[in-house]
Amino acid sequence: MRFEFYRLRFHFQARESLYFPPGKSANILRGAFGLIFRQIACIPACRGASGCEIRASCPYARVFEPQAAAGCGPSGLADWPRPFVFRAAHLDGRVIPPGESFHFDLHLFDLREPPLAYFVLAFTELVREGLGPRRGRAELVAVDQLDLAGTPSSLSGQGVLPAPPCAFELAGGSTNVDRVTIRFVTPTELKSGQQIASRPEFPVLFARLRDRLSTLRALYGPGPLEIDFRSMAERAASVRMTRCELRHREVERRSSRTGQSHPISGFVGEARYEGSLDEFLPYLHAGKWTGVGRQTVWGKGEIEVL
Repeated sequence: MRFEFYRLRFHFQARESLYFPPGKSANILRGAFGLIFRQIACIPACRGASGCEIRASCPYARVFEPQAAAGCGPSGLADWPRPFVFRAAHLDGRVIPPGESFHFDLHLFDLREPPLAYFVLAFTELVREGLGPRRGRAELVAVDQLDLAGTPSSLSGQGVLPAPPCAFELAGGSTNVDRVTIRFVTPTELKSGQQIASRPEFPVLFARLRDRLSTLRALYGPGPLEIDFRSMAERAASVRMTRCELRHREVERRSSRTGQSHPISGFVGEARYEGSLDEFLPYLHAGKWTGVGRQTVWGKGEIEVL
């Protein structure tokens, strides 16, 4: 049983000065993509994806504002997770002067209809629309498909993926790993029951990773995880957190559509776990690419496995 996704890198050259506020780079890219994508895909009279009469066939609604149709998707999930995340934390707080090159990564989880062409088309428009609070213009110069090691394959044409998706085997091997450290790179929030967990205890972290991977596979891939959820959860409960060095980071985003501000805060730092970890390691490694917890499409929940 595997988890698969496409890893893309978008290369740009700044035409004007661009600024990426701290903690907001991925959300700025998400917002720019959504705004331009809607202009490209939707008719001028459209009042929004939620009330759109043709949302079932609308590419914008399917990619950027996906919702469950009757009888489709996991039970009880009204709003589907978006089939993508941006990775741009290295741009946080940076000013990109005119003429300088920069890049960000995009992880696509839709294996059935990979919407790469829409991303290429939308980000091509940044040379006219601009990006970030200063609306600096930038030119898209190349898009690469990367493997897990970061080796690139250049796209031969708009929307054409030259290589198979990256793949993770989720069945743990016999590596006898009994200690792992997780770095929470961007603000992370994990739900436990109906509450936000104050600490990323391993059973909660694993449960949120497991559920995210299973949901993404169910909606955009070959189907939900075929595992014994209860027994794995019981074994995850035996893994202990032995070090927790976290701090809370306050970040706010402002919606360009509504003008309202929303918190995208959470904890960052490192936590160490000890116990029988072999079967859980593939889920942790996959979580590096998917993110974990709430609001991953806004750039939250990026983790690294040390």
